[in-house]
Amino acid sequence: MDAVQKELADRKDAIKKELETLFKANMKITDWDVPEADDNKAAKILISIFKETINEIEEDIKVGKYDNY
Repeated sequence: MDAVQKELADRKDAIKKELETLFKANMKITDWDVPEADDNKAAKILISIFKETINEIEEDIKVGKYDNY
C-alpha cells in the first residue's frame, strides 16, 4: 500500500461520516423548508444529486483537473 492509499484508508471512516453528515443536514433542511415533504423521495433525490456530482468529479479527474491540486 502506498502513502496515498494508507492516508485515505486511515481517514476512510471520517470521510464516510462527513458524507453522511452532509446527507443528514440536507434532509433536515428539506424538512424545515418543506415540512410535508416525503422523506423517502427527498433522500432519493439527494442521493441522485450526490451521484451526479461524483460523476462530474470523475470526469474532472479524467481531464486532469486535480493532477496538481
